[in-house]
Amino acid sequence: MADKEMMERAEHVLYKTYNRFPVVFDHGKGVRLYDTEGQEYLDFGAGIAVMGLGYGDEEYTQAVKAQLDKLTHISNLFYNAPSVRAGEKLLAVSGMDKVFFTNSGTEAIEGALKIARRYHYNKIQGGAEGEASKGARPERPAGEIIAMNRSFHGRSLGALSVTGNAHYREPFAPLIPGIRFADFNDLDSVKALINENTCAVIMEPIQGEGGVYPATEEFIKGVRALCDAHDLLLILDEIQCGMGRSGEMFAWQHYGVKPDVMTVAKALGNGLPVGAFLACGRAATAMVPGDHGTTYGGNPLVTAGAEAVLDIFESRRIVEHVREIGAYLWEKLEELAASSETVCGHRGMGLIQGLEFTVSAGPIVSKALLEEKLVLISAGEKVIRFVPPLVIEKADVDEMVKRLRRVLG
Repeated sequence: MADKEMMERAEHVLYKTYNRFPVVFDHGKGVRLYDTEGQEYLDFGAGIAVMGLGYGDEEYTQAVKAQLDKLTHISNLFYNAPSVRAGEKLLAVSGMDKVFFTNSGTEAIEGALKIARRYHYNKIQGGAEGEASKGARPERPAGEIIAMNRSFHGRSLGALSVTGNAHYREPFAPLIPGIRFADFNDLDSVKALINENTCAVIMEPIQGEGGVYPATEEFIKGVRALCDAHDLLLILDEIQCGMGRSGEMFAWQHYGVKPDVMTVAKALGNGLPVGAFLACGRAATAMVPGDHGTTYGGNPLVTAGAEAVLDIFESRRIVEHVREIGAYLWEKLEELAASSETVCGHRGMGLIQGLEFTVSAGPIVSKALLEEKLVLISAGEKVIRFVPPLVIEKADVDEMVKRLRRVLG
């Protein structure tokens, strides 16, 4: 079946919320993708930072296949071993105390927001069980959450409420109340928003969709200090920048700033739909049985995949590899930026980097895909985001730069 026919069928069948590129991918191997006509593409998008191990990794695939033959789902009314093993390994590499597996990053954000609101409620009501005379105490506003301008946390109503881009929020207003926006890397703007009803601050250590902006050390440490001083929870969204992508297992580890709540997804499942929110200390006991749930989250199939990912990260020293290749990517992108009149900025760390252009990035991304068989993705209007599989090698970086130079002319 020709690509054109399949694309026409997709437009007829699928709800139109994406403007897709005119390519139908069929399979992948390593860091290459192949369309239905057999053409090969070099992938520097990794399914929006998902395919950390690349495509067709044999060890990962065999682990998932083995679980597929045993049990895919049983519900959270019962225990299953893969979720326990994956949970133990995720807690070990993060230093957190408790984990809840979700179906996606967006759902992980929803859980994190509920922890923050429940924590605030507990303080008012006098305990996690909330037994203190329901209705007897004066009502107070729900806990307010400080989020960041330019941030992106997901598309559900809760996650959208803390996403700092009015373009995404406005069509779906009113969203959840009590959200206030500060400016990323501006500590004074955070201080100005704190009041007696504030319960949490949520932020990405590296803003991805917003343009690949890493937090400054002064800012993230300052926010942590404010949260400690005012008894607020610090929620760090590691959905895109976590799982080794920054050159540490989690980006906050660059700064030595541990969150109370953390969200992960994307590379955790290497393509399987799995995310998680993790909590420690006071946040780990904020919610009680009945406060949260999920039908599919943490099922044996997806957590077997997550367990395999975590095992492979350790055995192959993926994070160390990211540091090495990330430094090389930085060097080559610096050279590219210096030689191109249309590049006006370069930022990021590890294998999450961005080039900012003086012109729209969309046509560059499209031209790279269609003419040079190079998969890139944008971040905002004028930034190209480089989030390749974490297993790329220096030769892949060289090939990507060569193709991108031809696109830029």
